[in-house]
Amino acid sequence: MTKFVKKSELNSSWFEIDAKNAVVGRLATIVSKIIRGKNKATYTPHMDTGDFVVVKNIEHAKFTGKKFQNKKYYRHTGHPGGIKETTPEKLHEKKPGEALKLAVKRMLPGGVLGRKQLTKLKIYAGDSHPHSAQNPKVIELDKLNSKNIARN
Repeated sequence: MTKFVKKSELNSSWFEIDAKNAVVGRLATIVSKIIRGKNKATYTPHMDTGDFVVVKNIEHAKFTGKKFQNKKYYRHTGHPGGIKETTPEKLHEKKPGEALKLAVKRMLPGGVLGRKQLTKLKIYAGDSHPHSAQNPKVIELDKLNSKNIARN
C-alpha cells in the first residue's frame, strides 16, 4: 500500500549551494530535484514536498561549449510579430541568476504546483544572503555524487 504524505506531516529544510565554477544545466538538475522533493522518501508527485534552495555566487556559474554566446532564449510579447530572443550572455549582464531560474523552471511541472515550487529557489550574486537564520545545510557540488543528492 502506498503511503501519501498529509499536509500536516510536511517539513521543509534549507540547502545552500555555491555556484562558483558550476555548470548551469547540471546545477539546475540538482536544484530542481531538491525543490520538487524527489530526494526524499516521502515524495508525492501532486504535493509540494520539496525543500528550499539558496544558490550563491551565481555570477561565477558557467555554460559548456559556446552556449554562453550561441544559445537562444525566446519569449513572446503577445502582440503580432512580438517574438523576442536573447542569449545567456545578454541575460547575465542584466540579471545574473535568470538563466538558472529559467533552466529550473523548465524542469518543474507546469501549472500551479510548478509555480509554487519555483518560489523555493533563492538566487543571489555574491557570497552573502539573507537566509542564514534558517541554518541551511551546505551542498558541495564537487563532492556530490549524482546518486546521493541531498539525502536526509
